[in-house]
Amino acid sequence: MRLNQLAPPRGAVKKPKRIGRGAGSGHGGTSTRGHKGQMSRSGGKTHPWFEGGQMPLQRRLPKRGFKPIEKIGYQIVNVGSLNKCSSQETIVPLSLKNAGLIRSADRPVKILGQGELKSAFTIQAHAYSQSAVKKIQEAGGKAELIK
Repeated sequence: MRLNQLAPPRGAVKKPKRIGRGAGSGHGGTSTRGHKGQMSRSGGKTHPWFEGGQMPLQRRLPKRGFKPIEKIGYQIVNVGSLNKCSSQETIVPLSLKNAGLIRSADRPVKILGQGELKSAFTIQAHAYSQSAVKKIQEAGGKAELIK
């Protein structure tokens, strides 16, 4: 047996239905769509979530919650990971980005207090946790706020 001798089993392959090719074909005229109505028109389908005119689910369920307009999406850096920036005395968001600790130097940064600081740094960030400020000051550094 060779690849060129392989054939699909009998009845597995059907000819495509040729519609709109005259009355003699059996599928002429309305081309198997019937007379009039939405489904006989071109593009006459409903979207998958259409419920037949019944009030749709997303309108039946009540609205819940809200999103605060002034929510600030801080990028979080822990005190322990600031040791990666050991070559600098002043740590700014750009140096955090270069060290790979944050994704963007343009978005606000918050310093949290997990880990230990090994040397004294002057750190500039948009926000600090209380424990982070305490650990920075214990190490002999300063925590400066960026407005």
